[in-house]
Amino acid sequence: MKTLHSYWAYIVLIVLIFTVVNAIIGLVQKKEFTHKEFRLGLFTLITTHIQLLIGLGWYFMSPWYKSMKANGVDATNRLLAVEHPTMMILAIVLITIGWSKHKKKVKSEDKFKMFAIFYGLALLFILARIPWNNWI
Repeated sequence: MKTLHSYWAYIVLIVLIFTVVNAIIGLVQKKEFTHKEFRLGLFTLITTHIQLLIGLGWYFMSPWYKSMKANGVDATNRLLAVEHPTMMILAIVLITIGWSKHKKKVKSEDKFKMFAIFYGLALLFILARIPWNNWI
């Protein structure tokens, strides 16, 4: 499960970075928001939600979860036990909000702006709390 969570994270990061960059380019160049951008945003939403489900499964199945339940959270496992899951859930909430808000907008500029802001913040949250030493 950990391996699946780690490899799926690469897909999530690639798709999320691509979506954010595409939104910024579309916003700056005043492009038309097409079905391609719609599908890209939806694909990003779906991949991140799948990652959340895999991550939650791994969280409750992991060996350190059992020891954490018995011994409590200490400084060494705080990142994996609290910070990483919290920030990832917040990031996925931001992506979901960005997806919902973009659908209510009519102008292409506003749609790109919703993706750039919400998906961009989510990307920052994710990059800030990836356990790099465990992942790479």
